[in-house]
Amino acid sequence: MNPQLKGIETLAGTYLFDLERSGRGLRLNRFLHGLTRPAKRALFKEDPEAAFEEAGLAAGERRMVRELDWVALIRYGASFFCLEKLARVKGVSNPEMVSAFRGETLEQFLKTRNVPGAR
Repeated sequence: MNPQLKGIETLAGTYLFDLERSGRGLRLNRFLHGLTRPAKRALFKEDPEAAFEEAGLAAGERRMVRELDWVALIRYGASFFCLEKLARVKGVSNPEMVSAFRGETLEQFLKTRNVPGAR
């Protein structure tokens, strides 16, 4: 293990994006990044199952996306930047997504920010 990562497992809420996770999440990340393309985005909005099938997503990957299980997605190997694409398509704001990563409600999370009225 990289000596710079020693003890990382003790940092709550830290999800290492290493080569192993990157490789495991490649198909999922390609699907998520594809949501930047209008045709892929439209297919996902109209028929998520067809979009999953076209991308060859595994059952577990499909479940995580369907349920917007942000923590499971990031632990699995989804790139935060690709998750932002999914969030936009589903109408989820960055603060909403980040609060889920932290295991907080949006209201709890917003109390930790210094941005009145943020959503």
